[in-house]
Amino acid sequence: MARSPLLDMAFGYMPAQIVYTAAELRLADAMAAGPRTSTELAKETGTHAPSLRRLLRALASMGVVEQRGPDLFELTPVGAGLKSDDPASVRGLLRLFCGPEVWRSWGDLAETVRSGEPAWDRLLGMSSFEFMAENEELSATFNAAMAEHTRQVAPEIIAGYDFGRFGTIADLGGGDGTLLAAVLRAAPRARGILYDLPAGLKDAERVLSEAGVADRCEVVSGDFFEAVPEGADAYLLKSVIHDWNDERATAILSSCRKAMRPDARVLLVDFVMPPMVTPENAGNIMSDINMLVVLKGRERTEEEFRDLLAAAGLRLASMTPALPGSGYRVIEAVPGG
Repeated sequence: MARSPLLDMAFGYMPAQIVYTAAELRLADAMAAGPRTSTELAKETGTHAPSLRRLLRALASMGVVEQRGPDLFELTPVGAGLKSDDPASVRGLLRLFCGPEVWRSWGDLAETVRSGEPAWDRLLGMSSFEFMAENEELSATFNAAMAEHTRQVAPEIIAGYDFGRFGTIADLGGGDGTLLAAVLRAAPRARGILYDLPAGLKDAERVLSEAGVADRCEVVSGDFFEAVPEGADAYLLKSVIHDWNDERATAILSSCRKAMRPDARVLLVDFVMPPMVTPENAGNIMSDINMLVVLKGRERTEEEFRDLLAAAGLRLASMTPALPGSGYRVIEAVPGG
């Protein structure tokens, strides 16, 4: 009898935790110089050598490391993505999404579907944003993860939309400025405003300076539920609106509407849920479930975006096709009638 594909789906938690453990132990950093034995690596990572050898064998079976001898392992190009200093690192993303808080929340998905309430809030006693505000280490992991993801998708966002037509671009909830730095490098005549809570802006000066755009970018701290900087030509929000329910999302967009000039634009970089599920939009679907268990947000259809924008006094003017690689779309909104 053929193996049920349902079992492959169910056992997906095993490789997820194997790779997460490698990320948590900084195993790739310890292997960066070349092949190492489990004993050598155990000393460097503070682990139990026989158990680490078993983990390394599991990683070898997945192509993350290569076994060069009975007890000699070398990092593969795939595994290099676990190095903390690799430009294509996904270590922060793995530590966030497979870490104990998100992992535990996904484990309570059934109760979330029964109740309609996020598992995170129920299990940890507060919202994810409130929790991170009290947990500096998790906040740092979140910021690193968001920067990693943004570095991956920034080239396609820039290729798929003309930011050069704007004089001043305000990136709201822009974190350390990874996206805005890429936008400003692609639009050398533009100026930027990076806007976020103080915790999100922690590494902003370094990121903007390393990108060579610090002289064209103002860093401003604040709460987009209350107000956003006035005078920008474009208000950019990447992966922000999906974090919130309709009421809170409308509040953010209303802040933009109040600050906008008549010719300004709101640019939402988000997934747009299709009317029918296909394999190509599986990422959108999984992101929507993550919003369900971790936050009170959701991925929205085009019609839902239109309604949300209208509630804030805005009108959907255009939308790019799904961008290759991530499936994001750039939704352009203007002041409503």
